[in-house]
Amino acid sequence: TMSEDAESRKRERHLRKKERREAIVEDPNVDKWYVEPVTRENPLPAPLEESSFAVLFPAYREKYIREIWPLVTKTLKQNEIACELNLIEGSMTVKTTRKTFDPFMIIKARDMIKLLSRSFTLEKASKILEDNMFCDIIKIKNLVRNREKFVKRRQRLIGPNGCTLKAIELVTDCYVMVQGNTVSAMGTPKGLKHVRKLVEDCMKNVHPIYNIKTLMIKKELMKDEKMKGENWSRFLPSFKKKNVKRKKKKIKEKKEYTPFPPEQLPRKVDLQLESGEYFLKDK
Repeated sequence: TMSEDAESRKRERHLRKKERREAIVEDPNVDKWYVEPVTRENPLPAPLEESSFAVLFPAYREKYIREIWPLVTKTLKQNEIACELNLIEGSMTVKTTRKTFDPFMIIKARDMIKLLSRSFTLEKASKILEDNMFCDIIKIKNLVRNREKFVKRRQRLIGPNGCTLKAIELVTDCYVMVQGNTVSAMGTPKGLKHVRKLVEDCMKNVHPIYNIKTLMIKKELMKDEKMKGENWSRFLPSFKKKNVKRKKKKIKEKKEYTPFPPEQLPRKVDLQLESGEYFLKDK
């Protein structure tokens, strides 16, 4: 019967799996998690369909991009990725070819042209093609409604002479670029996570120095072997929000409108006459 056949097939599959597991010899010198790098000598199958990504760039980047485009083409050619520059539309396009030996490189190439459009230099942007590098473009425009507050908080991220930005880069091990309505970051996934939290907190009116201080303490604790299994909460600073007292604006009550002028106020003498004080005075 069909049910018996299915059961026997299932049993066979289970036995094969068991045999395979037993065949694996536990060798301490063999790293089972090692992933072989994809190179020209060790390629993956070429993509059957062409994949392409286009990224628009602002007008002020046109001069720089036009100058470096031959180098961009040369860099991407090493990974067999084709690229196009359209100055009429103001866009950069990357696409796979039949010779592409690493299909994931198209995603890396897309990130590279994204970073170039967000004011990264070619030297820094080309590092995204490495395996352990990733990027994150954080949109900060809609996090603050008031334009003045937005400009002040964005300036807070940069700091005087770019000091805060440099500190963020050192603590998170990422390249960070604040440009217009976005913050672009490039580095390891862990570092990018810290950068995003730092930027979003800054836009919520939490000064970056608090997060930088916390990350610096964590970095020092990571170096200590004894602290690996410990709870770090007692070492981390806890910042309390202080409510600054602001002067309350007095709301003036609106009086009802009347076309007539107000009544004339009584004179001092009239008030004295009314109370009888006028007649008690010595003449």
